[in-house]
Amino acid sequence: MPVEFLGIAATNDGSETTPRSGAAFDKEYTLRLARAHEEHGWDRVLFAYGSGSPDPAPAAAYIASKLDHLQILLAHRPNVSYPTFAAKTFATLDQISDGRLTVHFITGGNDREQGREGDTLTKDERYTRTREYIRIVKKIWTTRESFDHEGEHYRFHDFVSDVFPVQQPRPDVSFGGSSPAAYAAGGAEADIYCLWGEPLAKTAEQIENVKAAAKAAGRTDVPRIQVAFRPIIAPTEELAWEKAHRTVGAIKARRERGEAITKRHNGHARPQAATPQNVGSQRLIAIAEAGERYDRALWTPTAAATGGAGNSNALVGTPETVAQALLDYYDLGVDILSARGYDLLGDAIDFGRYVIPIVREEVAKRDAERAARGTQSLAAVNG
Repeated sequence: MPVEFLGIAATNDGSETTPRSGAAFDKEYTLRLARAHEEHGWDRVLFAYGSGSPDPAPAAAYIASKLDHLQILLAHRPNVSYPTFAAKTFATLDQISDGRLTVHFITGGNDREQGREGDTLTKDERYTRTREYIRIVKKIWTTRESFDHEGEHYRFHDFVSDVFPVQQPRPDVSFGGSSPAAYAAGGAEADIYCLWGEPLAKTAEQIENVKAAAKAAGRTDVPRIQVAFRPIIAPTEELAWEKAHRTVGAIKARRERGEAITKRHNGHARPQAATPQNVGSQRLIAIAEAGERYDRALWTPTAAATGGAGNSNALVGTPETVAQALLDYYDLGVDILSARGYDLLGDAIDFGRYVIPIVREEVAKRDAERAARGTQSLAAVNG
């Protein structure tokens, strides 16, 4: 099966190790980073969502109008707009990009972050809302006749859109999460199911959970699987591990500086983060507490240093080592590999130059061998 690579479409040069050097939306840097991905073998980039961050949809439209091939994964939270409005926005962006859009729906795993934009629903209520929202968006994308909707969270009448996606029947829907409610929602609605990087055995368990949820929802197909990592590569193993330890040191130092600034301004340091509410982060913390190194190259101190924040487990080693580690996940059934370094621009270029070609070559070999075995089996049956 083909393999795809997802990078990050950051709107500034800040990361967990380095504060940004300019505005939150740096138009020149946004284009420079996206172009580096397009020119170095990546398939798509993620425009992430944060309550106070630049709006990802117009940023994505800007990139789509400047680049010819790079695909877009647009993150969207259902609480921030009505589904009729969102469906038109997505369809318009698919038109601007000539059919290069995938939409990633975020249910929201943190009550405080959701509350910043007025979302007061419980986590279970949010999952129910997300499922309803996705179904409405899909119907708007594919329906040419006006319709009414009377649901638990949304009600409208006599709606039909006048703008439709380029992609037929519709763009893909992406979804993520590690709780039973997430598996149920994503298993039912997602074309792509996104996981954070965990040890191989735990990733295999999650894939089975997604498959079971899809079957329980009555699907005959299953979502494609995406897994995300923070690669730390260098020409030798020794240099890669030195770089990894420097990276964790920089993460910790930046967090400590942030606490010191808070104490200076407010008279007290920011309290230590409580146990995260979302199951995915809880899993990352538990994995880090159980051990630092797993499988071929998985390293957990980066996740521990950030409190299990999002995509935070690293793959450490030479490009060859990291490529082989990614192939281990490919062999589990993962066909979308998400990677984001800590030097966003430099790491995107290095990963594209040195890791992606190895993975693509090995996947091509696997596909050729599989095809050859299929031909031999067919010949044996017909012989």
